[in-house]
Amino acid sequence: MLGLSPAQVRGYASKGFITPERGSRGELMFGFDDLLVLRTAGELVAQHVPSRRVRKVIERLRERIPSERALATLRLEADGDRVIVRDGGSAWNAESGQVLLDFSTEPAGEEHATAGEWYELGCELEESDAEEAAGAYERALSIDPMLADAHVNLGRLLHEQRAPLRAAEHYQRALAIDPGHETAAFNLGVALEDLGRLDEAVEAYERALEIDDTLSDAHFNRAGILERRGDKPAALRHLKACRSLR
Repeated sequence: MLGLSPAQVRGYASKGFITPERGSRGELMFGFDDLLVLRTAGELVAQHVPSRRVRKVIERLRERIPSERALATLRLEADGDRVIVRDGGSAWNAESGQVLLDFSTEPAGEEHATAGEWYELGCELEESDAEEAAGAYERALSIDPMLADAHVNLGRLLHEQRAPLRAAEHYQRALAIDPGHETAAFNLGVALEDLGRLDEAVEAYERALEIDDTLSDAHFNRAGILERRGDKPAALRHLKACRSLR
């Protein structure tokens, strides 16, 4: 009904995003507020928003909106690597809280633009001009080298340009800034796998799964490496976990 698997629902409950009660047989019983949060999560999952970003969006909405019942009046949509909240005539970035501006090819008042504005511009440009988007992320990082999501997005663009080593460096920087960034951990695994550094790739996938064990692609990729190593029992465990999540 909500577009979420039982494992995802249990994951949100275990992380405290919802607070269901227990019934007489130990079953989870959800209230109206819980269902609104789960419905919001389900809509984002259906738009292929990564689970880490879904959790961050819910956290930010809770901080910004006094009552969870107000979620029913909002419209959320994925736009590249960001989630936009629309409420009537206004719109803002669900994670940063920044009101969306109408950028053309560069932030207004370029010489005074913030790291966040350059990051937003990078997100805007990704679909139309990957090279310009990479430049915007680089400008963001020149202002604020601690912007983990800019490292991840720039890393992904570099990876797509067949520069996995440079991509891996940005993923590693993102993880140094935010050790709980499962997208950085997973993408690092893919880059290391492409570089032939399989032992490190397995560790990166394991790290991603320690952060979020519902990452089916991390289970699948790790299973592939383990199978090539001849560790078929471990590979099978990850394949079963992957199938249960899809």
